[in-house]
Amino acid sequence: MQNKYENNPKKFWQTINLLLHPDKATTPEPTTSNQSAFANPEDAMRHGGLQYHRDDATVERYRRAHRNDMENIFPFLFLGAIYSLLGPNLLLARIHFLVFFIFRIVHTVAYLFALRAPIRSVAYSIAQLPCFSMALQILTAVINYC
Repeated sequence: MQNKYENNPKKFWQTINLLLHPDKATTPEPTTSNQSAFANPEDAMRHGGLQYHRDDATVERYRRAHRNDMENIFPFLFLGAIYSLLGPNLLLARIHFLVFFIFRIVHTVAYLFALRAPIRSVAYSIAQLPCFSMALQILTAVINYC
């Protein structure tokens, strides 16, 4: 039996990346409630008063991780979509998508759990390699087309 993603790895990895995104979108709320720290006065008033209106390091860490993922995943999805339209080698496309996916997860975990500094920056750098490779192949295809 053939895997339905065998001929289109882009859809599989994009789906996985999008599944990660909503998960992080909901994590600051439970963290905020557990820490009794709310980012705006309206939420603080609803949950006990203005004394709970404060910044919390854990909540801010989750928010920054979520924002960082949005800033990196959406451009990758855009590049991946255009790259897939070029009809690339399927093995090479799978490697691009898999490397990005794995190292974005490593980066997010390193961000959320405050792991040693080189882990996060190395994971970020490696995750950017497929983006640069796809962008270069897209530019090469455009130049060859013109």
